[in-house]
Amino acid sequence: MEEKPAIAGDYIVSTIDARLQYVVEQQLVAAVQRAQAQGYPGDSGAAVVVDVRNGHILAMASYPTYDPSIWVGGVTAKQYQDLMDSDALSSNAIQGLFAPGSTYKVISTAAAAREGFSLYSKYQCPNQVKLGTQTFRNFESAGYGPITLKRAIEVSCNTVFYGIADKMWTDAGGNDADRNSADPIAETAKMFGLNSKTGIDLPGEATGRVSSRTFKVANWEQKRDTWCANAISGYPETRKTNPKQADYFTALDRENCADGFRWREGDALNAAIGQGDTAVTPLQMAMAYSAIANGGTLYQPQMVKAIIGADGRVVDEIAPVVTDRVDVSRTAISFITSALRGVTTDGSGETPFAGFPLNQIPIASKTGSAQVTGNKVSTSWFASFAPANKPRYAVVMMVTQGGTGSKTSGPSVRKIYEELFGVTGTSVNPAQSVLIGGAPLKRLPSVRPDGTPVAPRGKMSGLSSASGGGG
Repeated sequence: MEEKPAIAGDYIVSTIDARLQYVVEQQLVAAVQRAQAQGYPGDSGAAVVVDVRNGHILAMASYPTYDPSIWVGGVTAKQYQDLMDSDALSSNAIQGLFAPGSTYKVISTAAAAREGFSLYSKYQCPNQVKLGTQTFRNFESAGYGPITLKRAIEVSCNTVFYGIADKMWTDAGGNDADRNSADPIAETAKMFGLNSKTGIDLPGEATGRVSSRTFKVANWEQKRDTWCANAISGYPETRKTNPKQADYFTALDRENCADGFRWREGDALNAAIGQGDTAVTPLQMAMAYSAIANGGTLYQPQMVKAIIGADGRVVDEIAPVVTDRVDVSRTAISFITSALRGVTTDGSGETPFAGFPLNQIPIASKTGSAQVTGNKVSTSWFASFAPANKPRYAVVMMVTQGGTGSKTSGPSVRKIYEELFGVTGTSVNPAQSVLIGGAPLKRLPSVRPDGTPVAPRGKMSGLSSASGGGG
């Protein structure tokens, strides 16, 4: 039998910073525990940190998770089944789809600017809006009267965005519009990449979906036969135990069978605040906020920075990839950034950043508390970037059934920024940053003659072998 000598494999240089990754994982768990301490299930979540200047993923965490060393030496059938039952094998950051809630209002604001709405006028913010038998409310039913659009973003006034969406819906033809009529908010969301894969160099990424006329028509075409059949049968099994519920389901399916394709006024209102059929991955939202932060460039997120041979030779250095430029004016992006800064200083994101040195490191942020179907608690979101005056990082965190973004995810996002910038109390010391040298490393590792990879600062890099038997 012929023997072949082992060949040392190449090393993959990841964009992930190991120390920051540890912080993010710990803070995601802390957010989940914070939700549970409030009496909420807090059953899953994700967090992403992106370098907005090039799309590099500096940290990405998902909950629930597991110890990957379990695969060493093989797993038992019970261990594998336990993993499958826990949902720990999937990544909520790139595979989980969640309603974004009010973090989506940056999209609606950009759409409003593109449609010619004044960014500096005042808009009515009543506590609720009624459409027929439906009532669309502000969070906790708060009303603020006439306020600026900036203030509407700061306090997360739903009804201001309902009004903007209603005007767009009416201008597009209302109930008489066809599937090809204008849909500015959906079009803007797609421009920011929320209806397509980001292209991250990992398998299994979810596409996401944007609530829109075209989606509703496609959904109706897929489900109408089922709806029509249920409308005729009348849910006989359900009727045996709960006739009122059967009547409700039957009436709903009868309506959907007849005109479930129609983009109604309520659909437009829900879409404006990140509800309805819209569902995105945390990574998609992080890349959208990164595009706002860097002035409109949409990058492909990257986990691999380079490949280095066992002899230290650079096999491939992966350049940043620009996937698109969003068609939103500099004025609008500047306005959105200013409003997001106001969220942190004087709005729904103020509480978790109380005492933070915002005069030195301004934070642009948006909270979200996305409603979900059934009796489930809302999804907590906190989307952000910093420093707002010269953005470097976007940080997004969400916790399902976690309650509000401010109370659950916000405090953990603050802790991540404290570690990124070396913040202790109100002082900022870059030398205390979790990132060596206070910034992501630009230089690539070297390789010693014995094949040991060494990070630029002389510490073990922990690189992994990409192929062969070396490393």
